[in-house]
Amino acid sequence: MKISRGLTPSIARPYSVVTIGNFDGHHHGHRALLDRVVSTARRAAGTALVLTFDPHPVKILAPQVNLMFLTTPEEKLARFEAAGIDEVVFLEFTTAFAGLSPAQFAKQVLCDGIGTRELFVGEHFAFGKGRAGRIADLLELGAQLGFRVHPTPPVTMDGEVVSSTRIRQMIQAGDLQKAIRFLGRPYGIEGTVIPGAHRGKELGWPTANLRLPEGRVIPPDGVYAARVLWRGRALDSVVYIGTRPTFGAGERLLEVSILDERLELYGETIRVELLGFVREDRVFASAEALTRQIELDVDAARAQLREAALETVSPLQSQS
Repeated sequence: MKISRGLTPSIARPYSVVTIGNFDGHHHGHRALLDRVVSTARRAAGTALVLTFDPHPVKILAPQVNLMFLTTPEEKLARFEAAGIDEVVFLEFTTAFAGLSPAQFAKQVLCDGIGTRELFVGEHFAFGKGRAGRIADLLELGAQLGFRVHPTPPVTMDGEVVSSTRIRQMIQAGDLQKAIRFLGRPYGIEGTVIPGAHRGKELGWPTANLRLPEGRVIPPDGVYAARVLWRGRALDSVVYIGTRPTFGAGERLLEVSILDERLELYGETIRVELLGFVREDRVFASAEALTRQIELDVDAARAQLREAALETVSPLQSQS
């Protein structure tokens, strides 16, 4: 997969079939759109192309919004490649770029910049200064400039539109099972294992600790059933997210206790896939009371993991 930055009008791409967006999460709705782009490009022996932006437009247009992401840039690119995309074009999103009129955007970017022949976007797509351009405008501009526009209806599940915003809300509310349905896979956090205070080992449940990544969506403090992906293995685990208030609040961390194995993971990069909520965080009267609760947490997590084991893991997940 080719990665380009900026517009390159001199590059001749065979029959550019394009979609536009940030694609954070790469959820069911995104995959439906990408599938249409790829299948159309293959039939035309053309180029399946994603046009995206760096930084995210919200960072420029509404910098006061604390936008959190579902995927890292590296994961997003890996998922584009797995979907069959031939090229990803990054455009720098600036205030000047945001000031382009709908007609200027269509001519300078879509037509002259990347040679669009067919364009797939959501039926509520908006573009140009102040998001003034709508699908009707895009259809008219495409007809003038020589590219076809395909408005694509949203994917719905459980009576709701599948969107990155809605999935962020689910994860932040701890509704991981619904988020998994909308994403089409478990929500994962990756990091390098760091030394901790060894309290887990003292309680009989040693942990591998990760710092929570900045800018990522994090579920509420509490205990979760999880799976750790490490060196091609998938390891059943229990995860705690929080500040360990029983021992005096400290840094908010993600602590993983791998079930049935004792592994030396310091300095290793692991991916933690959160599969289900077990309980909220709370303060315990003693270490012994916490230990008893952990045993109950493990039983509850094992039950959720048995259910999750019936699900199919995609090849990309296995490689993460």
